This record gives sequence, structure tokens and C-alpha cells, in this order.
Amino acid sequence: MPTGGTNLRLPVVHTLKRDFTFADNNLTLEMGWAPVGATVIRGGVVVSTAFNAGTGNVLDIGTAADPDGFATDLALGTIGVVAADEMGTTNDQGPFTADTQIVCVPQLSGTAATAGVGRAWVELIIEPDLHT
Repeated sequence: MPTGGTNLRLPVVHTLKRDFTFADNNLTLEMGWAPVGATVIRGGVVVSTAFNAGTGNVLDIGTAADPDGFATDLALGTIGVVAADEMGTTNDQGPFTADTQIVCVPQLSGTAATAGVGRAWVELIIEPDLHT
């Protein structure tokens, strides 16, 4: 359900984030809503505990309409910060003409994972719209 997103009404970079674990495998997780006029400029994932599924440990980030529009198959198998890999070519970044749901999808395959903790994020700029 659109919420209008968060707008501090200041010229600052805003963020949306979502913490997730190995238990969230293949779930489409809501990170939040980007309001009308917002443009996503960066994103990625911080892996604080490596994911250990047997074959694949990856994450997609994007909009509800295109869940891998900002990042496709970001590696979750080692700790660290992994930048979104699709930002240079995405056509999903906005500016949005409607409130837009931002999501991430952890995808683990092979032997079931028993560990893994991450935080996905996107950064967006928003029209301050101070006078309406």
C-alpha cells in the first residue's frame, strides 16, 4: 500500500534499508516506498555474516515491478559491502511518477543455509517540495 514515502523536506540523500537473514530465502522483502519524484542513485548490501547455502548465495534489489532493476545476483557468500551492479544501466531509477515500492530478494540454493545476515539499502534523492 503506498504510503507517500518519507520526505524530510530537506536537500539530503534519503535511504531505505532492509535487514534480512538466511531464513528469508526467496522472499520478496519490502525495503520501503520511494515517493513521487524520487530518484534512486545508489544501493547495495552489507553482509555481516556470510551466507552458506550449498550452491548460490545472491541478492537482487529493485522495484516491486522489476525486483532486479538495481542489482542482480549480488554475492552474499563473504562479508563486506557489495555495491549495486545495475545502477549504471537501469531504467528503473526514476524520477518516479507514483509512489514506488522498493524490494530485495535473497536467493539461496543448494544445501540449505544455516547462517547469513545482511542489510540491503538504496539511496535516493527527493524533491524537497517545501511549499506544498
